[in-house]
Amino acid sequence: MARWLTLDRLIAEERAGEGMEPLPGRARLNLAREMARTMDRLLVEEKAGDDLLGDGVIDRLGDLAGHWQHSVRLFARVNARWQAELVTRGQVDAATRRNLLFAHAARRWREAPPPRPIIAAGVTSAAPALVRLLRVIADLPQGAVVLPDLDLAMDDAAWAELGRAGAADVPEGDVFGAEDALSHPQYHLKLLLNRMGVNRAEVQAWHRRGAAAAEPARARAISSLFLPPLASRAWVGLAADRRRLAGVRLLTSATIEEEAQAIALLVREALEQPEKRIAFVTADRGLARRVVQHCERWNIAADDSAGRPLSLTPAGRLFGLLAEIAAKGPDPANLVAAFAHPLVRAWDAEARRVWLRGLRAFDHKLRGPSPAPGFEPLRKKAKEAMVEDWWDEAETIVAPLTDWPAQIPLAEALTRLSAVAEAFARSAIWEREDGRALGTMIEELRGHAEAACTMIETADLAGALRDCMNEVAVRPGYGGHPRVAIYGLLEARMARADLLICGGLNEGSWPQPPGADALLAPAILRALGVPGAEFRIGLAAHDLAGCLGAPEVVLSRALRDAEGPTLPSRFLLRVEALLGDDLEKEHRERAIPALLPHLDRLRPPEPPYPRPAPDPSPELRNVPIKVTALDRLLGDPYQFYAQAILDLRQLDPLNADPFSDPALRGTLVHAILDKWHKARLIDRDLAIAPFAESHFAAERVHPLFRALWQPRLIAALERFAGWVQESEAEGRTVLASEISGEMTVEGVKVQGRADRIDQLADGSLAIVDYKTGAPPPKKQVLAGYALQLGLLGLIARDGQFANGKTGQVVAGMPTRFEYWSLSKPKKKDAEGFGYRETPMLEGKAKTGLEPDHYLPFHEDKLAEAITSYIKGNKPFTARENPDYKGYNEYDQLMRLEEWLVRLTDKEGGA
Repeated sequence: MARWLTLDRLIAEERAGEGMEPLPGRARLNLAREMARTMDRLLVEEKAGDDLLGDGVIDRLGDLAGHWQHSVRLFARVNARWQAELVTRGQVDAATRRNLLFAHAARRWREAPPPRPIIAAGVTSAAPALVRLLRVIADLPQGAVVLPDLDLAMDDAAWAELGRAGAADVPEGDVFGAEDALSHPQYHLKLLLNRMGVNRAEVQAWHRRGAAAAEPARARAISSLFLPPLASRAWVGLAADRRRLAGVRLLTSATIEEEAQAIALLVREALEQPEKRIAFVTADRGLARRVVQHCERWNIAADDSAGRPLSLTPAGRLFGLLAEIAAKGPDPANLVAAFAHPLVRAWDAEARRVWLRGLRAFDHKLRGPSPAPGFEPLRKKAKEAMVEDWWDEAETIVAPLTDWPAQIPLAEALTRLSAVAEAFARSAIWEREDGRALGTMIEELRGHAEAACTMIETADLAGALRDCMNEVAVRPGYGGHPRVAIYGLLEARMARADLLICGGLNEGSWPQPPGADALLAPAILRALGVPGAEFRIGLAAHDLAGCLGAPEVVLSRALRDAEGPTLPSRFLLRVEALLGDDLEKEHRERAIPALLPHLDRLRPPEPPYPRPAPDPSPELRNVPIKVTALDRLLGDPYQFYAQAILDLRQLDPLNADPFSDPALRGTLVHAILDKWHKARLIDRDLAIAPFAESHFAAERVHPLFRALWQPRLIAALERFAGWVQESEAEGRTVLASEISGEMTVEGVKVQGRADRIDQLADGSLAIVDYKTGAPPPKKQVLAGYALQLGLLGLIARDGQFANGKTGQVVAGMPTRFEYWSLSKPKKKDAEGFGYRETPMLEGKAKTGLEPDHYLPFHEDKLAEAITSYIKGNKPFTARENPDYKGYNEYDQLMRLEEWLVRLTDKEGGA
C-alpha cells in the first residue's frame, strides 16, 4: 500500500512535468495499482528497469501506436524513480525479496545438501528464481520436484507445437513467439521444464495413485481433450479408449439461478453417502454465493473459501454509502440506503424500531424527482412527513459528510468517514470478519496516506475506496460442513474430493477474459521475455484438467446469467466435441434437472384470472368526483375505483427522473402564474421573466432541471404575459387563479380546481387550463375522455369557486374555454414556445363541439357517470373502453397481462 500511494504521487509529478492535464484521483490511483502489478510482473521475471532500454524493446517501440509509446515511457520513468526511492530507503520490493529468499535457499542447499528429504510439490509458476531453486531441489540426494498434471502421454509433435516456451530458436532471440500456445494447459509446465533445463523425457511418472483419483483411462482422454490445434486433427481417428471420460457428467441449466439450485441439489444428494466429500469449484463468485444460499435450505453450511469482496459485506456497504454521500452530497437514494442499513442502531432493537419508523415516513415524502442539493430541501421534506425531531438527529449524524473541499487529504477523509460510521453503528461497524477486515484496511491506508501526503478529489473518494475494498477478500470463519467445500480456482489446486463440481463454465467466467497489460504492449513483453496475458487462460485450462482427475466430476453451465445469454466455455466445447455421440447417451446429467421442478411443494394450478369488475356497496360508491377523474370513470372505471374508492396512489421511486415528470413542470408553472397574477394586483407592470427566475431560485429546483427547462418555460410565460396584457386592453380581466370550486349533482359532490378564471367584456366567464405539454385532441373531447375544462365550466355555472383565505367567490355563466400550452406551437411556421387553443368549434376549425352544445355535452357525460356508477350498480370494469388513452399505473393491480390476451373482439379486447 505504501508503494501504491507513492506511485500515485510519482505519476502525478511525471504527468505534470510533461505538461499533461492531471488525472482525476480515482483514475490516477487505478493507474498506480496497474503500474505496481506490472512492476511485480517484471520483477518476478527478473527484469530490471534497464531492460526497457534494451535494443529489442527500442527496435519495437517505433512500430507501436502513440498511446503505447507514451505508456512505456511513463512506466519507465516512474519505475526508475521508484527504484531510486527504494535505494534511498534501503528497501526492496516484496517480489524482489522473494527472489532473494529463493536464491539464498538454493545457494545454501547447493553448498550443504540437507540430510532430510526436500520435496517441492504442486508448483506451476515458472518464475526464474523459483525455477533455479527447483533445479537445486531436483539435484539434491534426497530432493524431488513433483509437477502437477504434467502430460507425459502427449506425443513429441504436439509438445513441440506448444511453441518456444522460454527457449529461443537462435542465440539472443525471442524466448516467446507470437504463435506460442500460451492458452494451452501444458504451456506453463513446458516453460518451467525449459527454464530448469530438463527434457520432458527425463520426468518420471509418479509411482502410486492418489486416494481420490480417477481411472487411468480418463487421463488419456484428458490428454486428447487439450491437444493443440494441429494435433487435434487426430480426433478424427481417435480410438474409443482415448475418448472415454467415465464418471464425468455435463449439466446445462436455463439460468444461473437454476444452475445454483441444481448444484446445491447435487451436494445434498452426495451427502447421503457417508464420508463422501464434495467440492464445488468456480471462478464466478456470484454463482458461489447463490449455491451457498440454496444449500441453507437443508441446513448445509457451505462456506466459500475464496471469500467475497469487502465492498459487498455489510460493513463495507455502509462505509461505501457514507463515502458516496461525502462525494455526491446527501442525495435521497444514498441517504435512505445508509439510514436503513442493518448495522444502524443494531445495538438496541427498540431504538432501531423507532429509527426505522421515522425513516419510512421520511422516505415516503422523498419519493419523486430529486430535490435540490443541500439539507434545506430535506428539512422541508421532513417537516412534511412530520418527523422533524427524527431528521434533526439524522442530520446531526450525517452533517460531517457535507461541504467538503474539492480536494482533501485521504487520511483526513478516512478519519471523518470512520467517525460518522461509528455514529451510525457504534462498534458494530468494526465487528465480525468484515468489520475487522475494514478496520485493518482503513488503518493501514490512513497511515500510509498520511505518510505520503496523499490528496484525493472528493468526487472520486467513493470510487477509490470501492476499488480498495474490492481488493480485500473477506473469508468466513471456520464451522462449515466438514464434507462440503466451495473453492476458487486457486484454492482448488490443492483440494481433494470424491465429487467435484465445476460450475460457471462459460466464456468470461472459466476462463476469465485475459486482461491485457495496460502499460506494456504484447510486442514489448515478448521482447523482454515475459509471457503474455493469454498465459492465464492456460492456467485456467490446467485447473480444469486437474479437476477432471476426481473420481466423479460434474461440468455445469447456464444458458443465461444475470446479464443475458452466455457462450459456453471453449474448454467445455472441447469436452462435448471429444465425447461426440456418447455425450447424450452416457454423460448428460438428467436426474437433477428432472428433479428440480418437483423440489418445491407442488401447488395446484391457479384458475385463469378474470377481467376485474368490482361491484362495491352503495356506501363505498358514494364518493366525490374530481373534474380530473371523470375521464377515468368513463374510460377505465377500474382506475377510478382504485384511485377514488380504494384510495391507492402510485409510489414514485427515489431520485425519479425530473425530466420525464410533467407534474413537476406543471406544479412550478402553476405556482409562478398564480403568484404573478396576485402580485400584479399591486404592480400592474410586473415583468414575469425576473419574477419566474426568482421563483425557481426560491424553490431550490434541481440545478440540472433548472438549466434545461427554465429558459423554455420562461419564454412561454413571457408569451402568456403578453396575451394577458392584450386581453386586458380588450376588456378581459383575470378574476382568480388556482381557485377551488364545488357543486352538487344528484347528491354527489363534483370538485375541481381552476387554473384561471377570467371575466370577459360582456360579463361572462372564460375558463383557462394551463398545459406544460400538448392539450388533449378534440377527438378525445368528443369521445368523452377529456372533460376537465367543461366540468369546471359547470361548477362555475351551477356551483361556485371560492378562496377560503380571501373570501373571494366566483360564479357565473362561462362562454369561453381555452388551453394555454407551454410547448412549441403546432403550426410549422410558428416560433418560440407557448400557444393557445379551444376545444370548441370556432373560426376555421373543422372539428370540436359547438359552443351552444359544449356545456350540455359535459352535463350529459356527468349524469351518465353518476347514474351508472356513483348512484347505480354498474361494475367498475377494467379497460372497459379500449380507445381510452389514460394512465397505466394500475395495470399491475388489475393484473392486465393475465386476462387481456383472452379477450375476444366481441368483448372489446385485443
